Amino acid sequence: MLRTALAIALALFTFAAHAGQACTEKRLAPDEVRAALTLALDVEQALDRADAHVAIVARAGRDLTRYGLRYSHVAFAWRDHPRGAWTMVEELNACGTATSALFDDGFGDFFLDDMFAYEAAIVVPSPAVQRRIGALLAARAAGRLHEPRYNLVAYPWSTRYQNSNQWVLEATAAALAEHETGGRAEAQAWLRAQRFRPATIHVFALERLGGELTRANVAFDDHPLDRRMAGAIDVVSAESVLAFVRRIDPGATTIVLSVGRPMAVPSAPAYDAPPPARQHPQGRTS
Repeated sequence: MLRTALAIALALFTFAAHAGQACTEKRLAPDEVRAALTLALDVEQALDRADAHVAIVARAGRDLTRYGLRYSHVAFAWRDHPRGAWTMVEELNACGTATSALFDDGFGDFFLDDMFAYEAAIVVPSPAVQRRIGALLAARAAGRLHEPRYNLVAYPWSTRYQNSNQWVLEATAAALAEHETGGRAEAQAWLRAQRFRPATIHVFALERLGGELTRANVAFDDHPLDRRMAGAIDVVSAESVLAFVRRIDPGATTIVLSVGRPMAVPSAPAYDAPPPARQHPQGRTS
């Protein structure tokens, strides 16, 4: 009954889509709101059962199956947030812009995102790694790893831009590396030494040009010329972050939760293009 009441109360919740382009309004249907809040509650309960303090949570906000990817966005779930409740700490792109900021959001906000699938993948690090990440977040030190120049397809080994998943990865690296006072370059050097493997998506020349011309938050000029000309675009994907944490931390555990999709999934476009970010309910995107 509580979930149904919350769904009805938020049925008029709106958000803007197609970040990096002109933002448009779309209303979430009551069933979509209900599914999002159900998933949010399930994630919180799973983290409590695991006695977790910090976890990395991925959502399936966009259909990326043609790129071989399931999840579109990752964030930290932090139990010991100063406001005294489980909180998602994440980087989000401002709608229609090439800039981002760090936000503290509730679990409900995190999944109220016109999801492709109401599914979450959670990696709960070992207690020692949780303590290190939690200390970084508590000291607000993760802010030094944030680059406000946002690029959906930011190159993993450049500091010119950053995407949301890249911030989570680099903050994790800073927490685990021996030299925790460094910046992005030091975090990336540590990730190279630890053999982090980014995802590679394949994008043709005209699609790259279209992305650069029509989306404020898509750029390819930080990628090596030979890889770019070959259409091989290396990015920090949600999957690559989860896989790296599981490999570097053998004590980490994985939880996958899902809620049945309330509506039919729209068909994918007939052409491949850089996947646009989804708009956050409060005018921000991932």
